[in-house]
Amino acid sequence: MTTTTLDTATTESLTITPPSLRRQVRTMVWRNLKHIRRMPEMLADVTIQPIMFVVLFAYVFGGSISTDSTSYREWLLPGIMAQTMTFSCAIVALGLTADLNKGIVDRFRSLPISRASVLIGRSVSSLIHSSIGVVVMAVTGLVIGWRIRGGVGEALLAFGLLLLFGFAMIWVGIVSGSLLKSPEAVQGVMFTVIFPVTFLANTFAPTEHMLPALRVIAEWNPISSLVQAMRTLWGNSPPAGPEAAWPLHHPVLMTVVWSVGITVVLAPLAVRAFNRRTTD
Repeated sequence: MTTTTLDTATTESLTITPPSLRRQVRTMVWRNLKHIRRMPEMLADVTIQPIMFVVLFAYVFGGSISTDSTSYREWLLPGIMAQTMTFSCAIVALGLTADLNKGIVDRFRSLPISRASVLIGRSVSSLIHSSIGVVVMAVTGLVIGWRIRGGVGEALLAFGLLLLFGFAMIWVGIVSGSLLKSPEAVQGVMFTVIFPVTFLANTFAPTEHMLPALRVIAEWNPISSLVQAMRTLWGNSPPAGPEAAWPLHHPVLMTVVWSVGITVVLAPLAVRAFNRRTTD
């Protein structure tokens, strides 16, 4: 009886209680952010690259692009921010693919933690990573003459829409990172797909001068709704003209609809693809 009691007590003392999901996610986020601290060059895509785009388009191409705004620099900044947030999906995909190929996710599976913590941690850290780029671009924009001319509430709403859209893009990255087998494949596919999508919108040039077929595609592009919403809320551009497509007349609503729709459709697919990849 005494031996049995001791064995039971010993077993109970050796039982490891898994940490809560919140603690798991916090640990995963910290792990991903520590990579940035150790390798600052990882911030190049959200610091140096956006600044280059701002300077290039504002000072090289800005003089030849006609917009409905008094300043092309003010008109440009929301487009640059939307492009940077869209490319957050590539950041997620590259990081996830690297972890899968290095066997780090397999090590996580051997621990008493939830698989969801890996995806949530990657998502939150990517959103923080992209937000750094937004701050850098906002400061750069202020230096070159960009201003927020709306109210505080409208300004915060615009930044909130940007983060919401970035959260939706994260699921695009998780799907891509789970399906593609190497970082090289991720870079090739994401650059080939995402880069043209960000240009086939109202990010850098008005849609009014596009061919009719391209204009329809551009104005129904989710990125165009986000950019138009930010421009309107920040007072960087007047509302869309009467000939514009319906999404540009209701950009805030359509940005929410696009973001929620992308998340609802892709989140289950992303989780399924990740589970399939990690169980093969």
